[in-house]
Amino acid sequence: MTIAIISDTDTSLPQESLDKYDIRQVSITIHFGDEILKACSDIIDKDLVERVNRDGVLPTTAAPSPGDFSGTYQEAFDQGADEIICLTVSAGVSATYQSALTAAELFPGKKITVVDTETISMGQGFMVLKAAELARAGKNTQDILAEVRKVRERTHLFGALDTLKFMAMSGRVGSLSAEMAALMSIKPILTIKDGKLELLEKVRTRKKAWARIHDLTVEHLDGGEFESIFILHVAASQAADEFEQLLREVVPCPVYIPKTELTPGLSVHTGGGFVGVAFTTKP
Repeated sequence: MTIAIISDTDTSLPQESLDKYDIRQVSITIHFGDEILKACSDIIDKDLVERVNRDGVLPTTAAPSPGDFSGTYQEAFDQGADEIICLTVSAGVSATYQSALTAAELFPGKKITVVDTETISMGQGFMVLKAAELARAGKNTQDILAEVRKVRERTHLFGALDTLKFMAMSGRVGSLSAEMAALMSIKPILTIKDGKLELLEKVRTRKKAWARIHDLTVEHLDGGEFESIFILHVAASQAADEFEQLLREVVPCPVYIPKTELTPGLSVHTGGGFVGVAFTTKP
């Protein structure tokens, strides 16, 4: 019994992880007026940040269409899958889940299980990775779903914004507030709450924001160990390296910590310079 794992690009998963477990992803789309770009294939975080900063125009995002999902489902079946598990970004923030469900209805007689992960970014990504790992190990759909839901409860994400410019452009914060934050070097810390990236705290200076994230990591690890850990960033690879070095000074880390970009469906809200950590704790 072969179970294919499908998701969307809001997982923030790097290509190396997708390739390792043969995970298929359907792209969130980025819209600059009439120009439509597929996240991660047509446009990456660096491209998006540079274009917004240059043109002063913030794009919109859209969920994949049912047709996008049905094409990916068909490809999986054509390549030998007996079943499909599709894990989507939270239905609370995107129509992706509904598109995936609609597409599944086009395959009567085929077993396609569509799961609303109720989370986002690596919160979703860790669930997808666990599903792929268990599918490869020969577990059935029921066992896989039971385990991935446990993963969500053991997942934590903390990241610091470098700028409020993109949020001001989207209307999520006022332009005056963004200007004041820049003047005072305020670096908001985000976390996953109710399936969304939400403000957790406001900290002055990047150094203090990173230190606070490291403290939160230690607090939520609670004397335990990492099961999985990734460092996230938005067009800030050098800063991500510095962040990792400081993290290693305060908590035992694996020899290798993979780094991954937030991906354009999410970085359109954070702007460049975002750096953070996502991890699951061992049960």
